[in-house]
Amino acid sequence: MTRFALVLAFALALIRACAAQNAAAPNTAAPPAIPALGAGIPGGPAPPASALPPRADGKPPDFAFGAYQRGNFLFALKEAERRLDDNPKDAAAMTLIGAIYHDGAAVSRSDLEASRWYRLASNLGDPQAAYELGVLLLEGADGVPKDRDGAKEQFERAAAKNHPAALYNLGVMALDSSDGRKPDFAKAAQLFLRAAYAGEDDGAYSYGVMLREGKGVPQDIVESAHWLKRAADAGIVAGQVEYAIMLFNGEGVKKDEAGAVKLLKIAAAKGNPIAQNRIAHLYAVGRVVERDMAKAAAWNSFAKAAGLADQSLDVATANLTPDERKRFTRIVRDQIGY
Repeated sequence: MTRFALVLAFALALIRACAAQNAAAPNTAAPPAIPALGAGIPGGPAPPASALPPRADGKPPDFAFGAYQRGNFLFALKEAERRLDDNPKDAAAMTLIGAIYHDGAAVSRSDLEASRWYRLASNLGDPQAAYELGVLLLEGADGVPKDRDGAKEQFERAAAKNHPAALYNLGVMALDSSDGRKPDFAKAAQLFLRAAYAGEDDGAYSYGVMLREGKGVPQDIVESAHWLKRAADAGIVAGQVEYAIMLFNGEGVKKDEAGAVKLLKIAAAKGNPIAQNRIAHLYAVGRVVERDMAKAAAWNSFAKAAGLADQSLDVATANLTPDERKRFTRIVRDQIGY
């Protein structure tokens, strides 16, 4: 599945929704943004049909999309336009042209033109086009006025065809408590679950958090651990942090401090401040890992740079030895690639 940038952050929406009911928000980082389609590398012309393996569904190879994936955007555009000449209702070709205009690949970037193509394809039933148009409408774009209701309508079109990211975004929207809206936790939980079953790993993460907090569904720590593990295994950084904490505490899963530290190190290296803070504490006291005040100071500095200050760590790492200061500098430089 092609994944595009999420417009709303689940954690922020949940925090706002919980605040609306005077409930505490979960201590989680926002789910990672979904990367944009088509980080293209220049490629050559499409290969002949005989060079491509046959599709399992018997349909002919999609030369236009294949060229787009390889970064040969001009060929992709021309091939998509040729297909529309043959079939003016080729929704997939329209969606691809919309993506090309949205990315400014082989043409001048234009969200307005992209939205026009997405809308044409959406009206013909293409779920990816509906999703992309919904993303543009949700926050507004250059030449595309913000239209929350219009965005929701497009997401619902895509979700009706089980589009994972559309289901996820509808779940986030269900938690929105801005402008006097009342969050619907139960609806959000079910949408996140549907998104997870459709393959959206951020949905698995979000559903796991709601199970843990008992928001929209009965609290179930064991089931929460199941979904957060899936998110962690899929590389969702926030899921790695949440599942690591559950592993460390033996919450809903067999206690495994070593496994927890392994996950926290991965998340810390990816820039998650909560993981960086937890790792710093472990190095400061020598739990699971060997006590190392230079590493404790380094990871604390990364967490602080990301906005997570910790006075107890500041005090603990205030008096490094000359050797520890040298190693601290080396660790920081190695981490940031200086």
